[in-house]
Amino acid sequence: LMNTCCITSGCYHRYANLLIFIMLLTLTILTIWLFKHRRFRFLHETGLAMIYGLLVGVILRFGVHVPQNMSNVVLSCAVNASPATLLVNISGRYFEYTLKGEVSRGKGHQVQDDEMLRKVTFDPEVFFNILLPPIIFHAGYSLKRRHFFRNIGSILTYAFMGTVISCFVIGLTMYCFVSFMKVVGQLGGDFYFTDCLFFGAIVSATDPVTVLAIFNELKVDVDLYALLFGESVLNDAVAIVLSSSIVAYQPAGDNSHSFEAMAMLKSFGVFLGVFSGSFALGVATGVMTFTKLRDFPLLETALFFLMSWSTFLLAEACGFTGVVAVLFCGITQAHYTYNNLSPESQDRTKQLFELLNFLAENFIFSYMGLTLFSFQSHVFNPLFIVGAFVAVFLGRAANIYPLSFLLNLGRKNKIGSNFQHVMMFAGLRGAMTFALSIRDTATYARQMMFSTTLLIVFFTVWICGGGCESYAWPFRIWYNFDHNYLKPLLTHSGPPLTATLPACCGLLARCLTSPQAYEVWAYSILLKGTELTLGEHELVIRGTRLVLPMDDPVEPPTTVTLPPPPSPPHSDPHRHRL
Repeated sequence: LMNTCCITSGCYHRYANLLIFIMLLTLTILTIWLFKHRRFRFLHETGLAMIYGLLVGVILRFGVHVPQNMSNVVLSCAVNASPATLLVNISGRYFEYTLKGEVSRGKGHQVQDDEMLRKVTFDPEVFFNILLPPIIFHAGYSLKRRHFFRNIGSILTYAFMGTVISCFVIGLTMYCFVSFMKVVGQLGGDFYFTDCLFFGAIVSATDPVTVLAIFNELKVDVDLYALLFGESVLNDAVAIVLSSSIVAYQPAGDNSHSFEAMAMLKSFGVFLGVFSGSFALGVATGVMTFTKLRDFPLLETALFFLMSWSTFLLAEACGFTGVVAVLFCGITQAHYTYNNLSPESQDRTKQLFELLNFLAENFIFSYMGLTLFSFQSHVFNPLFIVGAFVAVFLGRAANIYPLSFLLNLGRKNKIGSNFQHVMMFAGLRGAMTFALSIRDTATYARQMMFSTTLLIVFFTVWICGGGCESYAWPFRIWYNFDHNYLKPLLTHSGPPLTATLPACCGLLARCLTSPQAYEVWAYSILLKGTELTLGEHELVIRGTRLVLPMDDPVEPPTTVTLPPPPSPPHSDPHRHRL
């Protein structure tokens, strides 16, 4: 009876812990609605979720004390190591115990006091196997392919070369700080150059979700949006494979942290093999995802969802990286499979993965705030924290500015200095950086990395993300000026000057506005009213026809015949533009 009561009590605690996170998400959603209703942009939903997580963490850490019965707890036993599985023989009956991890470095009473914090701590593999796949898949599935492939060369350069450069710049900078910490006696454990490179790999993963959301509302330049989004999507994939390659670095001999050329080449081969294998597997499964259940949209959507998720599991089972595979699976399915789905399934899959991405992302950011107080082995070192911020800044600068200079040598549409500054400060750290850092916190070096990574994520999301609107407004101002004044003046597109200039300039506006401008403007209003679309393709006006752009490689150009445009308003023929 006593054991039954204890089990029931444990279930109640688990339900209460899950309820805490459900209430966090509910509160976040309600506050997001308030912010959108009031048009507040100084704080994004991810930063808001982190604040709520911090508040709950403070309450659980200092305001909640759950007394535990320690009478049946053995505080010490004759075991000198920590085996993964422990079999205990009690009166001829064997009981299996699985290692959960180090819970506390203190005494027994501290273990009792921290029981509630341990209950709200999740297994790090939950993030990789459950929460990250829908986030990464949604990034590939919702990709704006036309602008992405138009800038594919620049995006690949930033994602591959830029991430590697950032990793080594951060690693070398941190190694200098760690060496200085050893000299002044501020280092409490081993910290090798491979650890510095691993730290550089995990903090090189950018996640500018805050900036992209605000940029989308402000309607900034599509090339800037494509560069940022494409770099962040592929950057996460490169960072996770790069960190795995650094972990796989094993030189011969007793010193496993010495430099060896063959071990470095082997690690580089692991990077290429894992990434290319994951890429091929993701593309192959994306192409093979084909259903003939168009008459049953519910079954078609369910099969599409299961086949997409199985890509992640198949890649992990084959020794590849599931995150990379599911990313390219999403891109491939958006390019091919999406067009074979029924209209109902197209809408359902878009909405389903958008919902999963929203919930998973906000859950991770809420858990970040909670982890600042619930994690039991934080190591905060002021010198290491200062060095990390300096290294992250230098690594991002070494990524953006030199590569932008080289890319501009061959680009027709140059990447301006303003774009480069925005890309520099839009490199936020988010879900991928957190998931990579929390996956292994067994050593002193990894614990210090995790604690510092949390602070970097908080700073970039709150400060860089919250202030992105201030440096995005110049792009919005130029967009308004170009759309409302320059285009109507120099071309026949855009709203007529009679609608954008002040009333006192009416005579000048009528002189500078041609009848063709009225026709095009009325025509665009007609198109918006009828909502003529063709999948995800952009439709272009050519004379009196609406056609697909010729540079889209997916389908041949399709012509859609429109009704004749309305007659322009009465205008003096002497006011026609030359």
